[in-house]
Amino acid sequence: MGRYFHSDIHIKSPWHQVLAAFWQRYPNPYSTHVLTEDVLYREVTPCNHLLSRRLLTKTNRLPGWAERIFPNHMARAVYVLEDSIVDPHMHTLTTKSWNLNHNTLMTVVELCLFEEDHSRPSWTKLRREAWISSAVYGLARPIQEFGLARFKTNQIKAMKGLEYALSKIQTEAPPHLHGDQSESSEKHKSLPPQTTPTSTQKPKQFV
Repeated sequence: MGRYFHSDIHIKSPWHQVLAAFWQRYPNPYSTHVLTEDVLYREVTPCNHLLSRRLLTKTNRLPGWAERIFPNHMARAVYVLEDSIVDPHMHTLTTKSWNLNHNTLMTVVELCLFEEDHSRPSWTKLRREAWISSAVYGLARPIQEFGLARFKTNQIKAMKGLEYALSKIQTEAPPHLHGDQSESSEKHKSLPPQTTPTSTQKPKQFV
């Protein structure tokens, strides 16, 4: 059995600002472990949902005991796919992310739901869930415990990064906040073609 994490957070900002901050949250001083991001696919459906698939590259520093067990040449970069659906009518953003490599060592699947707090429209609710598992015989439990602890630390950093992006949006009041809230103003960042799996095909399944 793997480890499970969940949290419910209330963000003191309206949903449309949180949505804009989500696309603009990298780079930020709290998420230096996120090296690159790239959009692999994007589509607006007939029902006006925005579907996106992005590829994130993150660092993967192992704990000291794992450094002594796993080979030195083992890649320290982790490729993470992130699928998302924006529903501008219901004011929801749903995301699912999971790592593409190091799956035997550890797999982390994360689901997030950002939705407008209907009782307080100037607030946004965030529900985050994660499942951490490992297939390393004899070491699965300590690896999962380490993965859970790291995830908790990283999700705190992720919230600080989102707050950082929100503060910039609220200070600068960029024009796109007054227009189409579904448009992303994120920067397109190239990834090394020789080391990065890429795809421009429509994903078979979104969250």
